[in-house]
Amino acid sequence: MVESVKKLWQFGQTVLGIIFRHPVTGVSVVPILPDGQIIFVRRRDNGKWALPGGMVDWGEDIPTAMRRELLEETGLELIEMGRLVGVYSAPDRDPRVHSICILVEAKVQGSISIQDQVEISEVKAFSRESIPKDTLSHDYARQIQDYLEGRTTLA
Repeated sequence: MVESVKKLWQFGQTVLGIIFRHPVTGVSVVPILPDGQIIFVRRRDNGKWALPGGMVDWGEDIPTAMRRELLEETGLELIEMGRLVGVYSAPDRDPRVHSICILVEAKVQGSISIQDQVEISEVKAFSRESIPKDTLSHDYARQIQDYLEGRTTLA
């Protein structure tokens, strides 16, 4: 009995260590409307602009997470995935948690409507020239610059 409790405790410590001591995986989308404008969302937690995205749920793959997050935050439908822009993993890129963000370009369509009003306060389309680079959250200034300059980044 004591040995089985000890093994269970060790297993629990291992699982908790894996969950809480490893970065979480997230996705972000560079949503491109048919007219070429790029969609950004305004975050409620800091009032800054961000690309739509979020954490990958358990049992979910990257394309499914992209579609889900895009729909939840913007109401838009992902039509076609484009290029992989980058993978961003700096421990300080997200002030809340160490996360790895996979950024992918996507063609989108539909009507803008915020589904997740707890996290998002506004959704807006910007031309490439009017992106509010000085008011972007997290490391989105770097991400959008990599996208605009055609780079594929591993950072």
